[in-house]
Amino acid sequence: MIQDIYPHKLDNHYYPDRKPSEGSFVMAFRHQEILVKDGAFPRVSEISEELKSKLVYLFALDEDFYFFLDAREGTGIPDGYEFVNVKSFRRSGIAGKENVFLAFTALQLANWYRGNRYCGICGKETYIDSKERALRCECGNVLYPRVVPAVIVGITNGDKILVTKYRTGFAHFALVAGFTEIGETLEETVAREAMEETGLKVKNIRYYKSQPWGIVDDILVGFYCDVDGDDTIKMDEGELKVAEWRSREDIELQPDEYSLTNEMMKMFKDGKI
Repeated sequence: MIQDIYPHKLDNHYYPDRKPSEGSFVMAFRHQEILVKDGAFPRVSEISEELKSKLVYLFALDEDFYFFLDAREGTGIPDGYEFVNVKSFRRSGIAGKENVFLAFTALQLANWYRGNRYCGICGKETYIDSKERALRCECGNVLYPRVVPAVIVGITNGDKILVTKYRTGFAHFALVAGFTEIGETLEETVAREAMEETGLKVKNIRYYKSQPWGIVDDILVGFYCDVDGDDTIKMDEGELKVAEWRSREDIELQPDEYSLTNEMMKMFKDGKI
């Protein structure tokens, strides 16, 4: 999956006093686009002194430090670099998996910093906390990075699994998925999403694995479950264009191995579930 970057190791602990060196990396974002060249990010040495003063520490990968730069305001960019959509960066095939993971994770933090410049209670400008990764307001409001829980659901029916395709957006086969609602357990989310998207009751809900998915602030939580009773699919046509039972040999996997969804389909296809 996207976070499986061994032998590299991400250290996402927040060090408020960590300063960039000339060799540190810059994660510069313009809306949903990141600044790259040949699958790599610019170094601090490649940006102006003015921009260096605006860098915010993000995380470390091995011995390298990474810093966020908000580049929405027409900031000049180093020669040879360009802004590309993060999703396009994922699909480019020229970026190492570790850089794709870093881009997704950095985007989540970039969106948080940019989306909370002002306090939602009093409207005053927030400031970066000096001890933890938080934004504070003088009114006392404290903001932390948002993590949104969502489930991926592998509904099995003997030697078949239910696969779907979204009506718009992502074009490849996937599984039932959805966000957890307020006051709802993850297991309740599984049962509700299965019913809403396919009209199926499920049982034997069991946890498989989780995955951070920073592009939409998610923590994805994977579950397998069994169809309970009638296996007639009643597809939600507003959200899906395909929902069908597929035998193991007929499962079509996604084009890369980044997603929890793809791993869950592959586990079933290979007879490991």
